[in-house]
Amino acid sequence: MITTLYADKNGEIFDAPGCPAAGRLGETCLALRPEDMIPLPEGAQMMFLPGRDALCMADGAARKLKGRLAVAAMLPVGYTRTLLPAYTNRPNAPQLPLYGYTAAALVNDEIYVAAHKTADNTKWHPYRYNTPGLKKRVAQVKRDLPNNRLVEHLANCSLVWHCCTAQNLFYRRWEAGIPVSPACNANCLGCISLQPSECCPAPQSRITFAPKPAEIAAIGLYHLTHAPDPIISFGQGCEGEPSLAAEAIAESITSIRSKTARGQININTNAGFTQGIKTIAAAGLNSMRVSIISALPATYQAYYQTQYSLDDVKSSIAYAKRQGVYVSLNMLLFPGLNDRREEQAAWLEFLAETGVDMIQLRNLNFDPDAFLAAMPAGGQPGGIRPFLQAITDNLPAVKLGSFTETI
Repeated sequence: MITTLYADKNGEIFDAPGCPAAGRLGETCLALRPEDMIPLPEGAQMMFLPGRDALCMADGAARKLKGRLAVAAMLPVGYTRTLLPAYTNRPNAPQLPLYGYTAAALVNDEIYVAAHKTADNTKWHPYRYNTPGLKKRVAQVKRDLPNNRLVEHLANCSLVWHCCTAQNLFYRRWEAGIPVSPACNANCLGCISLQPSECCPAPQSRITFAPKPAEIAAIGLYHLTHAPDPIISFGQGCEGEPSLAAEAIAESITSIRSKTARGQININTNAGFTQGIKTIAAAGLNSMRVSIISALPATYQAYYQTQYSLDDVKSSIAYAKRQGVYVSLNMLLFPGLNDRREEQAAWLEFLAETGVDMIQLRNLNFDPDAFLAAMPAGGQPGGIRPFLQAITDNLPAVKLGSFTETI
């Protein structure tokens, strides 16, 4: 039996013998099956859901375990959630923080989760970060790059917010983030650096200044010169939309490339400001990852709440591809949305039209009920695994993964 897990008021997790576990696909509760589940990945975390009672399956229907808090798993990057946790809200239940809540249950005395492994997270495994020597490494880079506001900002991101891409600058390896823009042209529901005060708190603070091209170039050159498999990425969780700082980015790229051809220059963007993307791509951009949740304009707008259109995103991708830029989608996945029949059809058309090279799968971090309430109504979902298989079957050249890769 796949057995329900729950938590007491102190957050301690227990199993409920004799209670078959349930999960959710969108708003629909269903019994968890063996083919839905994999062992809890290393680096995953369990947490309880405040103000929410756990559900179990009885006679084909979901039944509330009164007074027993629902629990969920938070997956490490590289694992794609396929089902949401099943629960019912108590009166005045608070909105959940910005995490990717995943169905979890007990199978043969071990915790299993409803997920699918989509990439090897060797470089991003938690044990590689927040090591005892990190503070010394931060101090060393501060000495190497004195009087650079970006270094100070990234040091705070590393030591306070524990951002992995920020820490990679100080570890002098792999992909390092360079935030550049305090401004944004969207108002995403799940923004992780700026949330309305009446909503859930953002998990990190946004950069408060616009770095100068010389500050950007100094960090970029430093990292590309010293790091193995080096990537510098504009567009981090602690900023708005990087293409709004297109002139500064383009000038810094030109400066960097006048001194080294080593490494990869990447941007993580919503791609809505096409002129900015053109300026950056023409300066020598190597790769671009475009954040996107839907290929349907109404659903896209409901989440991003933008000053631009989905057609602008397509125009940015088309220009980048003409410039030889490797284009990935940062596809925000939510079980019960992306896999709706009409969403799947729109995705297949979008992917064929734009010719993107890769899809990086990301679990959407948001309260499931609040998210669904904000989205347009839609048809019956078919499941995340069949959705991903449809992409592979129809567009085998599109790579599925989870990380920006060296090209």
